[in-house]
Amino acid sequence: MHKILYKLFSIALFVMVSAPGFCIEDIKEGDILGIEECVEIAVKNNPNIQISKNNVKLVESRVGQAKSDFFPSLGISGGYTGNTIDIGHNTNGGDYYYNAGVSLRQLIFNFGKTNTNIKMQKFNKIASEFDLDYVTLQTVYNVKNAYYGVLASRAKIDIAKSNLEINKRQYAQIKAFFEEGIKSRIDFVNAEVNLSNSKIELIAAETDYENNLVKLNNAMYVAYTPNYSIKNTETFNLKEDWADVKFLNIGNYKKLEAEINASSDIKDVDPLNLTTATLTSKVEKTDILKDYSFKPLGISFEEALDIAKEKRPDFKSYIATKDAMSEALKYAKKEYLPDLSAQAGYTWRESNAPMTSSFNYGATIDIASLNPVKTKYKVDEAKAQLEIAKENLNLIEKNIFFEVQDAYINMVQFEKQVPLYKNRVYQALENFELADGRYGVGLSNFIELQDARSQYLNAQQEYVQTIYNYNIAKTKLEIAMGER
Repeated sequence: MHKILYKLFSIALFVMVSAPGFCIEDIKEGDILGIEECVEIAVKNNPNIQISKNNVKLVESRVGQAKSDFFPSLGISGGYTGNTIDIGHNTNGGDYYYNAGVSLRQLIFNFGKTNTNIKMQKFNKIASEFDLDYVTLQTVYNVKNAYYGVLASRAKIDIAKSNLEINKRQYAQIKAFFEEGIKSRIDFVNAEVNLSNSKIELIAAETDYENNLVKLNNAMYVAYTPNYSIKNTETFNLKEDWADVKFLNIGNYKKLEAEINASSDIKDVDPLNLTTATLTSKVEKTDILKDYSFKPLGISFEEALDIAKEKRPDFKSYIATKDAMSEALKYAKKEYLPDLSAQAGYTWRESNAPMTSSFNYGATIDIASLNPVKTKYKVDEAKAQLEIAKENLNLIEKNIFFEVQDAYINMVQFEKQVPLYKNRVYQALENFELADGRYGVGLSNFIELQDARSQYLNAQQEYVQTIYNYNIAKTKLEIAMGER
């Protein structure tokens, strides 16, 4: 009994570990994964892809079934029969016999119905293969979307940390000014408020990061993953070489609280030495994407549309479906025609009479249960199915045009915006430094300083968001063109 329970437990454990949603053996502790590796993990684990693969096998079996009509069919029979005859109260004996037989039947000609059925099933198989490719494309898009989301949220954490450090420094400065009577209490209170807000913003950035981690793991159909990292991409090149994929806050709030409330490394501010009053540390001068390299896709809309018509698997699937419906119509029309078959057989019989055996052969013309009215409506149905397939093909062709057009316009828009937003980050930083210097020597007020800080913070966040938007638009265009 214990051995049986142990085997059942082992089987259950194997199934749990092997289930697509829990395939964590693809990721090991400390792995650094690129975007293509994440895509491969998702393709391997996605149940929808496995379903599509099995659907291809299902349709492939129908092709084999259609081909089987070219092969002979074998029939075997056997039996026993006995009877007795009663006349009044007397039994007049009876007779019995054993019989056995074997027959072979071969289709000779059926006016191309078998060939038409084979072609129809082959086109259905082609359509199912392209359906599989389309499901794979959607999986690729989901992974890339989530991947870029992790990179973007990681960059925004760095921005939030930089902003927190700036506010810590400002608070330390203004507190020193206030204690010496150089600045008003309202500036001191505002500095406290800004420091609290920056802590809240960092927590929000950490939460957004973790939500994007969940999306990435979900897109790859993995759960309970060990800590791993993802690499930068060519079009999302962060200052660091990779972003850690691990939950920072869940079950670890004390560490986050300690990080947020840690004192700045700024030295004590001398309010009488105005040269130390400006924020000259490297904190605010660090460009969040300083090493970012931008490379436009570099193809025209017409080229993108041509690639889409050549590679889109759903478009090819609709073409194959139309061809299958065309063959289905031919098959329906041929149901009016008979089948010509040859057959041969051997029978053996043994009874109380002498044993007999025979060999027979011949040819038959079959019109099995011909119903002209029913066949007529089958033809009408096949015609309607063909028209539907043609209109679906026409529809998908138009949809592809608009999908490529929409994705291309968005990508070009963000291509143009990226360098502009980058320049705005530098401009906002310069403005912030100038405002900080003016405030330190009493030439401006605290509101002007905070406006400049907010503009710099927003410029960085918008820059990262634009990089993310560009990558998503580029990915959408690639998927719209049928490329991974």
